[in-house]
Amino acid sequence: MSLTSNMLLVLAVTSAVLLFVGTVWLWPRLARRGWRPVCGRIGALLATQVAVFAAIGLTANQAFGFYASWADLFGRETAQGVVVDHDDAETGGPLRVLGTRPVSVKGGGGPEVGGQIQKVEIVGRTSRIASPAYVYLPPEYFQPRYRTRSFPAAVVLTGYPGTAEALIKGLHFPQTAHTLAREGKAQPMILVMMRPTVAPPRDTECVDVPGGPQAETFFARDLPDAVGHHYRVGRRPGSWGVIGDSTGGYCALKLAVHHPGTYAAGAGLSPYYKAPIDPTTGDLFRGNKTLRNEADLFWYLKHRPAPDTSLLVTSSKQGEVNYKATLDFIALAEEKQPTRISSIILDSGGHNFNTWRREIPATLQWISGRLSDR
Repeated sequence: MSLTSNMLLVLAVTSAVLLFVGTVWLWPRLARRGWRPVCGRIGALLATQVAVFAAIGLTANQAFGFYASWADLFGRETAQGVVVDHDDAETGGPLRVLGTRPVSVKGGGGPEVGGQIQKVEIVGRTSRIASPAYVYLPPEYFQPRYRTRSFPAAVVLTGYPGTAEALIKGLHFPQTAHTLAREGKAQPMILVMMRPTVAPPRDTECVDVPGGPQAETFFARDLPDAVGHHYRVGRRPGSWGVIGDSTGGYCALKLAVHHPGTYAAGAGLSPYYKAPIDPTTGDLFRGNKTLRNEADLFWYLKHRPAPDTSLLVTSSKQGEVNYKATLDFIALAEEKQPTRISSIILDSGGHNFNTWRREIPATLQWISGRLSDR
């Protein structure tokens, strides 16, 4: 039974409830003197608490996508096999479709009504990185009257470690995009949903690590190339955008700032603005001062030509630690033409799915208005 399965969650909650009821029911019997009743009380309380904590932990993991599997939870994902040297002839090209599923929307059915989610593997021709992703194709993609039309695309990134499925099940990106397009509030878009962790378990912060994974090259060059060759995506520079939360938010902003010719818009939900160095990242820069400076978005905007791109940042006056940094970033970006800056500032909201779900509809509308389908 997988760590993220609904059956496991139901089993854990049911066990917690039954153990709690059983402990209350048997407590008069266990309240007697003697070592057996004492051991019984200890066992009942311990089992109930373990069951309750397990149920709470599984519920939190389902909501926030902290761990994707049992191996991830127990730290057994330690292999550094992160750069995969695939031959395009063997893999069938830089993008392979591994499976499809319908989109869970009201009135949905066939792909021409509800759209479709395709599970894919993307192999970077330049970076030699291979990574799974989910691609949302809107209903219009399958409708005969749009058979010659191309669509704008947005890369959607999780935080670290994150799970790509959380973008579908927890943050509801495909469902929200479907609803907005149906209501005429946003244009139909292709969404490429994935983790920024393309070199698991290492957190590369979307950096081209000297002598290591070329994560920035993968996102800036390989991914748009692979998706563009497989799907009907607009070919002009203004056809691509990128959205992310937390670590993914930092990556989204950095990709738009560093590569405005690829990404016409970048939206960071609860982002930070400088790549951290910690045990999950390792040494990202290998003493390369220029690379380290350019991974600091404040430094980049101050010392490099202003990028011709649109940026969106979000924060909350209460509950977010990035509030002051976000205000400072907005003020700096306002001075850097032709860079365009927008923001969503909530009165309160934490670094969590509930806050991001409140920001996603406006974010998708914002990015839709800045992308071209040609």
